[in-house]
Amino acid sequence: MAAHEGPVVREHRAGERSEAVDRATKQKGDGPLWAVAVSGGGDSLALMHLLRAFARASKAKPPVVLTVDHGLRKSSAADAKNVERWAKQAGLTVHVLAWRGTKPKSGIEAAAREARYRLMGAWLTKHKIGTLFVGHTLDDQAETFLLRLARGSGLDGLAAMRVRAPWPCSGFPGLTLARPLLGFGREALRAYLGALGQDWLDDPMNDDDAFDRVKIRKARAALAQAGLSAARIAAAATHLARARESLEIVTEAVLVRALRRREDAPGVLLDPAVLAAAPREVGLRALASVLMAVGEQRYRPRFEALERLFDRLAGEGLGRGATLHGCHIRPTSGPEKDFALFSLVVAPESPRKTASSAIGRA
Repeated sequence: MAAHEGPVVREHRAGERSEAVDRATKQKGDGPLWAVAVSGGGDSLALMHLLRAFARASKAKPPVVLTVDHGLRKSSAADAKNVERWAKQAGLTVHVLAWRGTKPKSGIEAAAREARYRLMGAWLTKHKIGTLFVGHTLDDQAETFLLRLARGSGLDGLAAMRVRAPWPCSGFPGLTLARPLLGFGREALRAYLGALGQDWLDDPMNDDDAFDRVKIRKARAALAQAGLSAARIAAAATHLARARESLEIVTEAVLVRALRRREDAPGVLLDPAVLAAAPREVGLRALASVLMAVGEQRYRPRFEALERLFDRLAGEGLGRGATLHGCHIRPTSGPEKDFALFSLVVAPESPRKTASSAIGRA
């Protein structure tokens, strides 16, 4: 499936195989085997119909539809009802998950995303379904790239969203996301829905300039006139994704040499000389990986703090130690000094330490 195929995405294109689809439909069990997240917007509704068409063509069980009522606006319950009605009209089973409780005053977009994935993750875990299909598109890929570029992200942030990715919030290690529509633009998907006679919902938040993504979306018309189309931007993100994969392989080789497991305590022994001898980008990535693993963090530490810590490891030394990202980094002591090359300990930080003090001390 490709973005240049024409204005309408034809249903038979849903029959094209993907690793994510194959894995989902080949699981065993009597219940639903795979699920699709549907918000009611054009992208997710198009995905719902394409996956239904695939299931019919391959004689597989159809996916179950999950939709979340965030309760953030008066129409949210009615929107969920619309999704429920459309899914049932398509012959699919649907479950509405509600986000209850007090909503935050700020950071609403991030909080809603976290709540959405936690609700769906809990439901998938309960029903032993490992894959959730989501309707991220070529346009989402381009907007994510521009949004992260504006925030000063490095290679990992600018690299493309993966077709198959880990679950985006902690606590659900066995779950994955599948994004089969990353090669399609929104216009093609809406033309497809038009051909089906399928309505969709337009979220009013998509026109609210209070959200950074909306500002980026509105700026894209001017960028396209300068030759920066969604396809071109997404292609750049894909190139960076290939570079990321290469760096991940090299970083893993560095970590094999730089780390040793502690025998009787949590954390690892680290040889800082190995990190310092590697190309700077690889050394920084290796250090970030250690901190994420030991501190049990899903995301990398802030780049400025990571660089400061790395420069201390590679140059002046740590003195009595430092803390960052839920980790305490200090020189070895006692019997651990027997491992001369592994001169540092990276251990989980005491829960009494605060995140702000940890970043400041790094």
